[in-house]
Amino acid sequence: MKTAAPAVSLHRGPGTGHGGPSGHLRGPVEKPKDTKETLIRLWKYLKAEKTGLVLAVSTVLATTILNILGPTLIGIAIDKGIMSGIDYHVLRTTVLALAGIYLAVTILSLIQEWIMIGVSQRAIRQLRTDIFHRFQLLSVGFFDSRHLGELMSRVTNDIENISNTLSSGFLELISGSLSIIAVTIVMLLLNWPLALVCLMVIPVVILITKTIAGKSRSGFRLQQKHLGSLNGLIEESISGQRVVKAFTKEKELTARFAANNKELQYSSRKAQIYAGFMGPIMNMMNNLNYGVTAFAGGLLSMFDLVSVGTIAAFLSYTRQFARPLNQIAQVYSSIQSAIAGAERVFEILDEPSEFTGAETTALSTCRGDVDFKNLHFRYVPDVPVLQGIDIHCTQGQTIALVGPTGAGKTTIVNLLTRFYEYHQGTITIDGIDIRSIDRSSLRKTLGIVLQDTFLFSDTVKENIRYGRLDATDEEIIHAAKIANAHQFIHRMPKGYDTHVSESGANLSQGQRQLLAITRAVLSDPSILILDEATSSVDTRTELHIQEAMLKLMEGRTSFVIAHRLSTIKTADQILVMNQGRIVERGTHHELLGKGGFYHSLYKSQFTL
Repeated sequence: MKTAAPAVSLHRGPGTGHGGPSGHLRGPVEKPKDTKETLIRLWKYLKAEKTGLVLAVSTVLATTILNILGPTLIGIAIDKGIMSGIDYHVLRTTVLALAGIYLAVTILSLIQEWIMIGVSQRAIRQLRTDIFHRFQLLSVGFFDSRHLGELMSRVTNDIENISNTLSSGFLELISGSLSIIAVTIVMLLLNWPLALVCLMVIPVVILITKTIAGKSRSGFRLQQKHLGSLNGLIEESISGQRVVKAFTKEKELTARFAANNKELQYSSRKAQIYAGFMGPIMNMMNNLNYGVTAFAGGLLSMFDLVSVGTIAAFLSYTRQFARPLNQIAQVYSSIQSAIAGAERVFEILDEPSEFTGAETTALSTCRGDVDFKNLHFRYVPDVPVLQGIDIHCTQGQTIALVGPTGAGKTTIVNLLTRFYEYHQGTITIDGIDIRSIDRSSLRKTLGIVLQDTFLFSDTVKENIRYGRLDATDEEIIHAAKIANAHQFIHRMPKGYDTHVSESGANLSQGQRQLLAITRAVLSDPSILILDEATSSVDTRTELHIQEAMLKLMEGRTSFVIAHRLSTIKTADQILVMNQGRIVERGTHHELLGKGGFYHSLYKSQFTL
């Protein structure tokens, strides 16, 4: 039978199998943007570094005062050291004072940069820690509905934007604001009419900055969003290269990348162009202000209302006044980018944890009696996945779940592990509603072996130890022997110290499954879940895995999901599922004798 080639999109959430919500994924929802709230939340991270902030602001204040003294000394030197006759003592003293001031400014600037970098990096470290911790608290459903690359972009690119702004922009903003205030006060004290001429530029600058910032902010938000999408596509294309090449979809994938890249280019260009307008416009305003001040000073000096030294000081102050305005305008643009990134980071931090706080019961011991009563579930509204599921399983029993793809088999174990929350009915373990059981305690009683085994980029030994982190090397080897994995591990170049490549790419599917079973053996669970554990291996490897599974299942309550019906003949109870309902139940022989749905499934497999 001819089948259509799959779409190029390779993303699949990390659910416990193929029967999860893959048909109902939804992308991240754009939330209303609140710049003020975002800045307040960022400030909370900076506020934790009070000592460093106080020292940094103190050095900025000292630098500002010293910078203000410079033009005043220049004015004194002109008026008293030159215009009133050459006075070498005044000139020498002034030059030495100016040298000392500018040397002190340089040293203080280096100190404040060093302090602020430390402050910002500690704040960013805490923010990065918080978002990583939040990831550990989010439900599997959250990750099923989002691209890995897009999430990675929030942890890397967005936080890096915030880091860059806090490291330099924060000090520049404070320094610029203090400089403007100090220069304004000094100019008003020196000559208020001339000062008013200089200050005329402020309303115009504020209006220009506000207009341009509004335009660039939307561009920066789009830039961050498209960057996350592009990272998601890159992550998919790299991790799914085998699928791409197998179906010769390189051109289609390249075309998708080009389209996404073009969107990123457009949004980045819009943001950067508007942000780039700031520099030239501010330079024009500053030069115009400089000329107007010089002209106004010349007119006032004709009427002896201002001295030449004061005019020189004013012209210097005009430059000092213009520099922080430019500084703030440029920083404002980078702040827009940081705010856009911070909003995306805080969206993750605001996601509700899967831990509700209502889970007060800890399972110190677990017999393994499991009951599902009138269970209903849906991944999206109005699309039922499970309808009225009833299962009773006593300690040590093996329950097999069979049925066509999409029947709801994997969803049942997703609910038992509380990867998702059901909407109606109850699930109990030893008579206790699992919604009242502490999730960590619940999951420690469960051992899960999935069809798609995930292995970490570490040694074989440490991948097995993930089942119980306090396990000794001897316990790991003992678990491997029980799981029939010791023999192939022993033949590897470094045995248990052999490094496993990312996702276990240097191991066969069967070897990965045996390691997953070894991990489950080591965790010694009371309830075992085997989800299609042998569906992707050859017959000989399947026999090894089945033997390991039988050893693992001894004395444990077990839920086995299987497409190969020959593997579940010995199950205590087989539940046949179709369209979210249990349509038949019984032992293998009972179900064959009924000649119903199970009989047709079994017959079709062996006929094929």
